[in-house]
Amino acid sequence: MRISQDEIRLGILNVKDRVDNPTAGLIQQIAEFGKEKFEIIVIEGILGSHIYKEMFISLYETFQGEVHTYYYDISFEETLTRHNQRDLSKVFGAERMKSWWLEKDMLGFPNETIFTAKQTQDDVVEMIIKDINLT
Repeated sequence: MRISQDEIRLGILNVKDRVDNPTAGLIQQIAEFGKEKFEIIVIEGILGSHIYKEMFISLYETFQGEVHTYYYDISFEETLTRHNQRDLSKVFGAERMKSWWLEKDMLGFPNETIFTAKQTQDDVVEMIIKDINLT
């Protein structure tokens, strides 16, 4: 089961990504719903800890630590280079992305994997699949 922060926040709730918006609560409810119905639940998005950390702490407890978190620790310049290879680069550019940028915004959970610019997309996918298969 994939839970997309953008789908929830923009597509369903149509709210700004600010503290106290209802997105975290709905993501948590959907993940809890999926717990008994799906073997794997992926929550994906740009999930700033100032908004979503409490949700992740609660889900970590709900899932009894059977959680893997992943963080891309790459420079803004590298992020922009990668963004410019996507169709969304026509929708928003560097200035807007810079306003969202959160440096070193890791959760610090056990099993948190930090990806750097050295890992290719294939490396990242392979590491995640390995983690899933070990769980």
